[in-house]
Amino acid sequence: MLSLKQIVTITFTLFAVIDILGSIPVLISLKAKMGGIQASKATIASGFLMIGFLLVGEPFLNLMGVDVHSFAVAGSIVIFVIGLEMILGIELFKSDKDEAKSGSVVPIAFPLIAGSGTLTTIMSLKADFSFYNILAGILVNLVCIFIVIRSLDFIERIIGKAGLMVVRKFFGVILLAIAIRIFKSNLGV
Repeated sequence: MLSLKQIVTITFTLFAVIDILGSIPVLISLKAKMGGIQASKATIASGFLMIGFLLVGEPFLNLMGVDVHSFAVAGSIVIFVIGLEMILGIELFKSDKDEAKSGSVVPIAFPLIAGSGTLTTIMSLKADFSFYNILAGILVNLVCIFIVIRSLDFIERIIGKAGLMVVRKFFGVILLAIAIRIFKSNLGV
């Protein structure tokens, strides 16, 4: 039933796709813009999306008349806009008083953490691994996500203001490239 080898493989696969460490500059940028991120809410929402997609992902998308590739393209557009904001220093997503509450779900839980890449990877893993091993891999990643989001203030202090600006611009370009790759690989299919 449970296989440590499978759990480790699934955990590292999802960790690479979610790329929570690479998302730190994006998260810090969104935290500053929204006045904070609720780590528990973002983690629970991400977990709900990942586990929900594990259970009923493809049938749900089919019910809504959306294929996996269209879902991936839509997520890539949101990621692209976030990358533009980081690079250009403009605000396309306007924040309001309740943004820290809702922002923990969109755009942080979806599409940043549990985005189209993560959700389609989870569906792909179902072909090779057992449900419980995938579930365990998701739970391990959720713990990592929670720790990183809770540590954003500490990470921000270590990097400093100037370092954060450089890292934000750099990762903005990386985010644009990821968005374009997701868009390109799912557009013509």
